[in-house]
Amino acid sequence: MIEAFHRIKRLPPYVFAEVNKLKADARARGDDIIDFGMGNPDMPTPQHIVDKMIEAVQNPKTHRYSTSRGIPGLRKALAGYYERRFNVTLDPDREVIATLGSKEGLANLAQAITSPGDIVLAPNPCYPIHSFGFIIAGGAVRHMPACGGDNSFQEDFMREMVRAVKHSIPKPLAVVLNFPQNPTAQCVDLDFYEEVVDFCKYHGIYILSDIAYSEIYFDENNPPPSVLQVKGARDIAVEFTSLSKTYNMPGWRVGFAAGNETLIAALARIKSYVDYGAFTPIQVAATAALNGPQDCVEEIRAVYKERRDVLCDGLARAGWEVPKPEATMFVWAPLPEQFKEMGSLEFSKLLLQEAKVAVAPGVGFGEYGDGHVRLGLVENLHRTRQALRNIRDFLGGGNMKLSKDAEA
Repeated sequence: MIEAFHRIKRLPPYVFAEVNKLKADARARGDDIIDFGMGNPDMPTPQHIVDKMIEAVQNPKTHRYSTSRGIPGLRKALAGYYERRFNVTLDPDREVIATLGSKEGLANLAQAITSPGDIVLAPNPCYPIHSFGFIIAGGAVRHMPACGGDNSFQEDFMREMVRAVKHSIPKPLAVVLNFPQNPTAQCVDLDFYEEVVDFCKYHGIYILSDIAYSEIYFDENNPPPSVLQVKGARDIAVEFTSLSKTYNMPGWRVGFAAGNETLIAALARIKSYVDYGAFTPIQVAATAALNGPQDCVEEIRAVYKERRDVLCDGLARAGWEVPKPEATMFVWAPLPEQFKEMGSLEFSKLLLQEAKVAVAPGVGFGEYGDGHVRLGLVENLHRTRQALRNIRDFLGGGNMKLSKDAEA
């Protein structure tokens, strides 16, 4: 018998599994674990969206197979969102497709366009599907260090991309962008996208952009842009987005791809073989989310901003200086000075053990993330403040714990 299948062998052990097991074991012992580890929104889906789904499910006709491209009304609603938000006009029949979340869409597009040995450029650290989607499809990923954190990020990223293209054989098929980024919360401006589009058009490289966090931003005067705003971007670019974070709909699994019609057609062809699309009442509810009142999005944004401020300010008072993110539902925290040599996985395990606080180790997003941990803003203020008290006590005894470990 085959001991390990080819595609499975290309996937490393899931780093988060070790922390998740420790978390489960602690809860089994009765420990109260405050969990910032997973970006899983804890707030309810807005009621008008839930009501629309309930209304739609009462109609027996919606219980039949749907369509893998998405119902026409949903694709029109997504095109309408791009028109309102980015001033970008899309053809809902040729340039828009509904997906089962942005994760599924990107993974299926990777299957559609990747040949064995194709090279795809991906930032490191990054959300795992941004690199492993192409590895599963048989391609090779060239990582570009993208640690973020200062104003030189865009210049550094372009320099890394130029270097990667120069030293890649064969020429890269595509580059993956994700801004605002998971896990680092890094943001970019439209000038950056213009530079990337010019570079990729010159070299014949597709752009695959993920803007799942484009509506979770904290500067009302500076909302994150879309690469499709750049003139000519649709010649080479496709963009993924999702309703998961914007409308607190992670379990509903509704997302989109929009842009280059050749890439959209390739994704549609793959999807026609592997799925019939999301349950129609969910698509109807998603249409209501996009077309309906948007004050719920502002309220969601405000909750994340308050949680961000409480968490970051509290960590600073505890002696752990952490930059406040401009967007996303994550805080990308450099390891405290006294724990830097430990690495993110061992620090995450220690924090769970001693402070009863779960975080995501940065190394799970790539080797260049190992000096950080990611905290999701998914606990209410009461729980967040309790976590801060636990972390403060932990950091206060941190040097003692390290010396004990050294003696052992």
